Amino acid sequence: MNNFSLKVLVAVSVLTGAGVHAEPPAGQNALAGPQVRVDVGGRKLNLYCTGKGSPTVLFEADAGRAGWDWSAVLPEVAARTRACVYDRAGFGASDPIIRAATVANASKDLNFLIKNAHLEGPFVLVGAGYGALIAQQFAWRSRGAVTGLVLVAPLKEDALPADRAAKLDAVLACLAAAEQGKVGDGCAYPATSINGEIGPALALAQAAQVRKLTYWKARASELDSLEISAGQVRAARKPFGEMPVVEVSQEEPAAIAAAVLQVLGKLNP
Repeated sequence: MNNFSLKVLVAVSVLTGAGVHAEPPAGQNALAGPQVRVDVGGRKLNLYCTGKGSPTVLFEADAGRAGWDWSAVLPEVAARTRACVYDRAGFGASDPIIRAATVANASKDLNFLIKNAHLEGPFVLVGAGYGALIAQQFAWRSRGAVTGLVLVAPLKEDALPADRAAKLDAVLACLAAAEQGKVGDGCAYPATSINGEIGPALALAQAAQVRKLTYWKARASELDSLEISAGQVRAARKPFGEMPVVEVSQEEPAAIAAAVLQVLGKLNP
């Protein structure tokens, strides 16, 4: 066993001893590794879908996060309809970024993902934080393919975090540590209550994630491009008309699932 594997196993043991549940939400283990890798123009993004029905619910993670963040919400939605999560470039099991990680570029990647994976619309998009900006941007350019939105603690383009420069400095420090083959202080994968309990497989994946240069480069690019992204959303913003849009302030699986089901109920009464 190499030194990295030993360190990861020790980290998982510590997590488990600290109260991480041994039985994660149903299907979480599948999200801890690559599933269907879809070409989006010379690069591949990791996609996982489960359940049957229409519309298709597609989840968009917050800044610096992978699709596995939705592991506790996905089963509840998949019991009702088709539900999909994916990893943006640089995160999870997707290929690295090759351009600035802006909202507009993420929206373009999502368009290619849907097309090349042959996902069937219409779509309900669920976005958390920064992911809510991407969800809205895509909805505006989807020409009616998006019929509902759930925005979880959404980031506002006119109210960007005041500490974003400090956050970028912290991420750049983690990138510098990763370049030396280390995990710096405060460089763990960010926790979120959306996830629910973390099982051993996902704990391993998260521990491996923060050792990757490509992960920190993608996180840094999202932060460094935040003002550009805000401008893109500001320029694109327009009324959603009759489209059901539900905003959820709580990053809590049951509240999010309930909001998604509320939107589905309006679309399929």
